[in-house]
Amino acid sequence: MRTVFITGTAGFIGFHLAQLLLDEGFRVVGYDGMTDYYDVQLKRRRHQILLQNPHFSCVEGRLEDYDLLAKTCDEAKPDIIVHLAGQAGVRYSLENPRSYMETNVMGTFNVTECARIHQVEHLLMASTSSVYGANTDMPFNELQRTDTPLTIYAASKRANEHMGHAYAHLWKIPTTMFRFFTVYGPWGRPDLALFKFVKAGLDGEAIDVYNNGEMARDFTYVTDLVRGIRLLVDTPPVEPATPDDIAEGDSLSPAAPFRVVNIGNGTKVPLMDFIAAIEDALGMPLEKNFMEMQKGDVHETFADNALLQHLTGYAPQTDVAEGVSAFVAWYRDYYGK
Repeated sequence: MRTVFITGTAGFIGFHLAQLLLDEGFRVVGYDGMTDYYDVQLKRRRHQILLQNPHFSCVEGRLEDYDLLAKTCDEAKPDIIVHLAGQAGVRYSLENPRSYMETNVMGTFNVTECARIHQVEHLLMASTSSVYGANTDMPFNELQRTDTPLTIYAASKRANEHMGHAYAHLWKIPTTMFRFFTVYGPWGRPDLALFKFVKAGLDGEAIDVYNNGEMARDFTYVTDLVRGIRLLVDTPPVEPATPDDIAEGDSLSPAAPFRVVNIGNGTKVPLMDFIAAIEDALGMPLEKNFMEMQKGDVHETFADNALLQHLTGYAPQTDVAEGVSAFVAWYRDYYGK
């Protein structure tokens, strides 16, 4: 039985990925800091569900605690590491930028050290579509320059990509970085727009709509996303013998077994259409406070997912109406509304 060590198993994406891997017969060892960035009870409930599987175990600890992280990895003896934990949230990075440096940069450094020590078959780490920053050439593809981050969150994730490449080059650790595009779905984070909009609607409150609704996002349903990760687990990059061996459109490094891969739905959805899907799922209109653009936000995101399809034969395909309806059903059930 192969062992996957996942950081962030009490988090939104880590929980779904752990479920999928357990269902497919993997042993999963989780590591999560249970920080109070959002409702800790929601995180604990996710772990309680995972712990019903005898092949799941977990340790509570911060990424910054290298001794505990290393001890957990030593005991787990992982074949694969999937690093999903970190300080999330674009807007929160305006309020508390230091946490992004401590958790996302130093914490990720600690994870890469563990991968080096254990010489894992494959190290996979989460990045974000936010690294595309001020780019306006869409859809975003992995070969575009990402030198214009607009937030400390985005900068910290770009730093993770650079560290991952350096470790892949120095220690020949096959490393895949995936850039997520606006992930949503059941068990989602309370700080995400879908969760906040549904909660506000059911509580009879107005929602805040930034840039007067003139925005668009590539919304990616969570089970589609983790299916993409699962398939990439079995697709470790191999350092090419020469640059000429790199296929056209592949982000594979010429100097390391390293690549970055977008995981997005490949569809640009206007924000007002997303809100309309929420209203349809709730069966009620939402009162809207139209506001100015927030500092650090981008107008649009849109993923080119051709590389994911080339590597795995798979692309996310859940449409927004279907995904939003599933989230609303989960929310009503979980909160009894």
